[in-house]
Amino acid sequence: MAAAGGRCWLVWAAAAAFVLALEATFVEDLDDSFKDDRKDDIWLVDFYAPWCGHCKKLEPIWNEVGIEIRRSGSPIKVGKMDATSYSSIASEFGVRGYPTIKLLKGDLAYNYRGPRTKDDIIEFANRVSGPLIRTLPSQQMFEHVQKRHRVLFLYVGGESPLKEKYIEVASELIVYTYFFSASEDVLPKYMTLPELPAVVVFKDGTYFVFDEYEDGDLSSWINRERFQGYLNVDWFTLYELGDTGKLVAIAIIDDKNSSSEHTRLKSVVQEVAKDYRDHFHRNFQFGHMDGNDYINSLLMDDLAIPTVVVLNTSNQQYFLPDRHIENTEDLVQFINDILDGTAEAQGGDGFLQRIKRIIYDAKSTVVKQNPDVILNICCVNVCMYGEVSLIL
Repeated sequence: MAAAGGRCWLVWAAAAAFVLALEATFVEDLDDSFKDDRKDDIWLVDFYAPWCGHCKKLEPIWNEVGIEIRRSGSPIKVGKMDATSYSSIASEFGVRGYPTIKLLKGDLAYNYRGPRTKDDIIEFANRVSGPLIRTLPSQQMFEHVQKRHRVLFLYVGGESPLKEKYIEVASELIVYTYFFSASEDVLPKYMTLPELPAVVVFKDGTYFVFDEYEDGDLSSWINRERFQGYLNVDWFTLYELGDTGKLVAIAIIDDKNSSSEHTRLKSVVQEVAKDYRDHFHRNFQFGHMDGNDYINSLLMDDLAIPTVVVLNTSNQQYFLPDRHIENTEDLVQFINDILDGTAEAQGGDGFLQRIKRIIYDAKSTVVKQNPDVILNICCVNVCMYGEVSLIL
């Protein structure tokens, strides 16, 4: 009986080893020959460091990415490179941290900045490896694409300076979203465009047309409009929203709390995002965040929830309402107070705020073991570097 059990274990171990070896064949280990050999192929590459904890966490996900891309019949090749062993090549590709994911297509290198999940990485690879502008030949194809994408951009019309600009912007922002083109007869009958050519964004169950006079630069407009009007905000989304230049107005709630106060505040923010889009969408992004742990760390404060906070991710300032938000009128007034400068900004990235950040981070990591360490950290950092900004 014991011998049979031993044989079963050996068979299982051999099978597991075979599976691991099979998975590894879908991800190529790259060396210094890669620089010259890659030109004719599209490569999705993970630049890693052997000692990096985040790299180790990504490894099984990366193997899954390699398996799925190979099984799908995609022409994309998946590889990984030890950036510490081949530092000169990694440096040429602009690798500055680990792990760094890039899609390499001809002479172009596209950085991946999304969540490190299999589906998100594959979505990025398929989007960037394909045509820069995807043509929609029929209304049926347009409807199919619209069902698949929460946000999409569409150029309508023939050759023009606007199309040239659209292509230029797409080459920069394809890492974030899809770009399509179509003739006017492909559009749904309910659509009316003031003039052609035109660039349109479809999202939130409707569409919005780019107006150079109202919206300014096309690249800035697309960067602002690539998010839905209302979002479930996590730390990564908040980081991405920093590129839009918008203030972020979010309800901080507990999604598991079914009390009317939590759901009511979330609904208030949703209503303002929808009903006051024309007033606020150029300056504000709306959404909600589940739980206050991350926001407490960001603000270095302990916020009671549910509440509303408005964040300026460009300078780390934030705004808290000085009154209870009961309805949409209260929230609209709060936002208008921010716009006209009467609402008091807190936080920021000044010298004293950076000192506060040092103390807060010290408390978060070591204060429970040795409270005296806080003063020591502050003194050593300021004395050694003179400016706090150098060590943040």
